Amino acid sequence: MGKTIVQQARGRGGPAYRVRRRAFRFRITYPPVNIDGKAVIKKLINSPAHTSPLAEIKINEHSFIVPAAEGIFEGGEIYIGNRPDAKKFETGDIMRLKDIPQGTRICNIEKVPGKGGVFLRTAGTFGTVTTKDPGVVEILIKRRQIRLPEDARAIIGVPAGDGRKLKPLVKAGKKHHMMKAIGRKWHYTSDIKVNAVDHPFGGGRGKRIKSKIAKRNAPAGAKVGHLRPKRTGRKK
Repeated sequence: MGKTIVQQARGRGGPAYRVRRRAFRFRITYPPVNIDGKAVIKKLINSPAHTSPLAEIKINEHSFIVPAAEGIFEGGEIYIGNRPDAKKFETGDIMRLKDIPQGTRICNIEKVPGKGGVFLRTAGTFGTVTTKDPGVVEILIKRRQIRLPEDARAIIGVPAGDGRKLKPLVKAGKKHHMMKAIGRKWHYTSDIKVNAVDHPFGGGRGKRIKSKIAKRNAPAGAKVGHLRPKRTGRKK
């Protein structure tokens, strides 16, 4: 009797493929658009569901959570909106794109003003403000450029936690707990090493793999390999 292949098990959503609910108990958001002024960093939070530490920020009676920019600390002060003094900005400030000078590194960028940050929230990722046109600001992300509304907000700086993967895991147990926190099955075997009843690539006695291009109308248990590839074969 055959076993359920990995693709089917993942789609079914069993315990091995599901992130623990507790991991997502922190919701990343921005304060309402009409709130400006000095805010205090109450606490830095280690969230298993996020690669970057989170910062709980309080302004007046309102608290919210955002990815922590590299260099901020508990008890520190940031500004939401423009600073009243001569300084234009500091790391951790939350500003509108139209007020951020060109060449500044930013993260946690809104797509729609007032809806909360959706871009560049992973540790070590950032965008750079480039061109400013009427109503639109252009952001450079590596080699890609996106254009966003000038009233969308962003955090000055880079999300902390970059380099977290540089240290070797050393032990299998660490890898186990890391993958469990993000809801990934580990460890797993190659598809060509299993029995023929367990996978369409199985039973090949070596690496004589059947076609890697899945048929367009194949059922869920056979739709494995390359799905609608743009090209195949060696690059010349």
